[in-house]
Amino acid sequence: MSNYRRLYFKGSTIFLTIVTYQRVPLFKNSDYITKLRIAVSQVKKEKPFDILGAVILPDHLHFIWSLPKHDSNYSQLISRMKVLFTRSIGRQLRSVNNIPESRRKHRESNVWQRRFWEHTIRNEQDLKTHLDYIHYNPVKHRLVSCPHHWEYSSFHQWVKRGFYPLEWGCCCHGKSTKTPDFSNIINQVGE
Repeated sequence: MSNYRRLYFKGSTIFLTIVTYQRVPLFKNSDYITKLRIAVSQVKKEKPFDILGAVILPDHLHFIWSLPKHDSNYSQLISRMKVLFTRSIGRQLRSVNNIPESRRKHRESNVWQRRFWEHTIRNEQDLKTHLDYIHYNPVKHRLVSCPHHWEYSSFHQWVKRGFYPLEWGCCCHGKSTKTPDFSNIINQVGE
């Protein structure tokens, strides 16, 4: 059994990777993406925090959340989001017959992987690197050829803010682009 301990710092900024159970591509279904967004919005109403970055891929999610000064419990927020989303999809995927005994014993569904991956953002460069990772992730997984083609990402919000040019990571019209190097954070992203 692992002795892994999560770090909890009040007001921290956290990079998260959350994966579906057995990497089932739930989020190929746009209705499920809508339900996920509703679940996240509900959690934010209950316990406010900021979402700095996000990408929804078919079988996993990446977020960067910034917690308020008085709060450190991102695990509680993730748990609540998972519960709200799971309830919202009804019994379609949650059939007890499809859930292994070990998961039933822990009152888990067959929607989410048991655990999640987290990394506490240390400074502005760390934040920039993890935002780049989030926004390039659909290209990495060969879902699109350029970040601006992926609809379910915070990339377009960051373009509007002037943080990225629209053609960042783009290969449209024969443009040559350098693939970002994420080798320095590969052990921090949980893929």
